[in-house]
Amino acid sequence: MAKVQGRFGWLTVGVASSIAWPEDDVWVNYDGVEYVLHGARHEGKHAIAPCISTPSDQNHVDEALSRLYRLTSVLGFYKRGYVDITGMTWGTNMIRYANPRDTFTTPLQGGKRSFSCNHMPVIEDDQVRKALAFLREGRRLERVHEPYSFLSFFKVIESQFEPKARVAWVEKNLDLVTAERAVKRINELRGQGVNVNQHLFESGRCAVAHANVGGNIVDPDIPADRKRIGADLDVIAALAIRYIKVDAGVPDEMDLYNTRDRVAPWQALMTPGAIAALKAGGHVENAEELGKLEGATVSVRLWPDPPAKQFEAMTLLPMESGDGVVKFMTLSARGTIVLAFAMDVAKGRVHTLLNEGGMRAGVEIAEQDVEDYTRYFHSVVCNRIVELTIDGAEPVDCEVVIPVNIILRAPEEAVTQALEQFRRSKQHPPAEPQNVKG
Repeated sequence: MAKVQGRFGWLTVGVASSIAWPEDDVWVNYDGVEYVLHGARHEGKHAIAPCISTPSDQNHVDEALSRLYRLTSVLGFYKRGYVDITGMTWGTNMIRYANPRDTFTTPLQGGKRSFSCNHMPVIEDDQVRKALAFLREGRRLERVHEPYSFLSFFKVIESQFEPKARVAWVEKNLDLVTAERAVKRINELRGQGVNVNQHLFESGRCAVAHANVGGNIVDPDIPADRKRIGADLDVIAALAIRYIKVDAGVPDEMDLYNTRDRVAPWQALMTPGAIAALKAGGHVENAEELGKLEGATVSVRLWPDPPAKQFEAMTLLPMESGDGVVKFMTLSARGTIVLAFAMDVAKGRVHTLLNEGGMRAGVEIAEQDVEDYTRYFHSVVCNRIVELTIDGAEPVDCEVVIPVNIILRAPEEAVTQALEQFRRSKQHPPAEPQNVKG
């Protein structure tokens, strides 16, 4: 609330979205600008519509609106769908855009804290920006008006090339698309002796854009025309997406999941020799090779919440390494809790090792220890993301745990039960063994 109240002037836009939208509001900092994604939910019989706000004074609304269009292009593509703007409102204070007739989305099913658009690519090339804008239009229209959707997807490619270069690019990439329905349609057309490249231009792009007397058009009243353009839509959409991903180099969420090196932020803390050895699948001879990583103060949190009290300032202690992996533990300031992790430098991944952590025996355990560790354990089992932060380096996120042969429990329910058991144990400690004389 302090961030909102400290700003004078907000532009808010309603959105139509195919991506899973958060239920709670989400504060996003993208390319140095702040945005608020207002949650979509139901309160009784009332539907709370999705919308996005960003700071803007009244004299620069168009600039802010342009930024919002660029954000929605990237957000929709990144989340493998679309987000498009339907209307806007400006106020000195933040005002939700509420028009249920033109705002809609799919509610997020993974829990209130599971929405993430972290690591979205920043688009600096204006040509790529245009390609993403046309893709946004194409995806929005895909189930609304297929001919105009086709035209928008075609513009993704047409906006990037001179005519001859476009023809050459399409010809080359027709054999490289992998989307099943697109491949099926390409083979079907080729089986009919059709030049697919020419067909997409003349029977698709030109037929939609023009309505010349006696010319080739997509007639809204002819079912065969609509069926043809619908089938060809799969091909042009696949080509448009391929251009953005391969030629423009813009990854979506799944692409980035497969390629992003989660360990990269910590490599600057290690010695070059250690990095080279681990990337090659080897090991480090001694902990000193890990440089500033050894003994570093690290905070551990369940993203996006702040770290629990006992996890605010933990000490990172390497244990062993091999096959490109360094196993380490983090020790709480009071020495009561140990969390274990495996940093796979060779594969660029960090994993939580739940079975190797816990509350330490032989030390004085407090209620806060029980609460913090129990919540951590059951939240991780329920797919919460663990994030580790060392001052001066970007946070490192761990892989989500896929539980096997374990009964999931609501974390807060588990915390309540664990605290009750702990309090009972303090009231009724186990009896001391008696010395019996023989």
